[in-house]
Amino acid sequence: MKVSTVFEQFSEEYDLWYERNHYVYLAELRAIEPHIPFHGPSLEVGVGTGRFAQPLGVDYGLDPSQAMLLIAKKRGLKVIRGCAETLPFKDSLFEWVLLVVTICFLQSPKEALSEIRRILRPGGKLITGFVDRESFLGKLYLRKKEQNKFYQSATFYSTGEVLDLLSEQGFEIDLITQTLFRNLSEIEQNEPVKEGYGEGGFVVISAVKV
Repeated sequence: MKVSTVFEQFSEEYDLWYERNHYVYLAELRAIEPHIPFHGPSLEVGVGTGRFAQPLGVDYGLDPSQAMLLIAKKRGLKVIRGCAETLPFKDSLFEWVLLVVTICFLQSPKEALSEIRRILRPGGKLITGFVDRESFLGKLYLRKKEQNKFYQSATFYSTGEVLDLLSEQGFEIDLITQTLFRNLSEIEQNEPVKEGYGEGGFVVISAVKV
């Protein structure tokens, strides 16, 4: 996971994005909820400021940014500083792991997914949410990438590429959901959530360790 000074310097600005884009944030949460087991010990890798972990009932949050973790801690999360590619946990510890808007910042997605698989219990679940590069939203982010201080170092992936990465690391796909079907500035009420992918800008995949 890339440790960027941008997230250290602008952690509060990053966190406020979710308030300025309230219905976008709610849509992403609702797209994730059907995937959550809501039992057993849990971890969010790339927890950031805890915007997803806290309302979804995640126990622990890991992130390389100390500034982001301080905000997550204020939200009541147990936080650990670290990177996805070398997780500081013993094998088969967690029932489910959350990875939201994080895969695009990983230095090595393969190493990170392998590490997540290691710390999951047999039958445990990885839930990953991301902006689909092939969607209208992904294409917009790519066009504006250089003007966005948070996404300048990001590598966006298509849903197909994420599915391949999960399969290569020994995961079996359980469920796929999608949301954000309009430009973010137009979303001023509840946005629908659908199964599958190919329409929505934000995609969530849950995959089981087999």
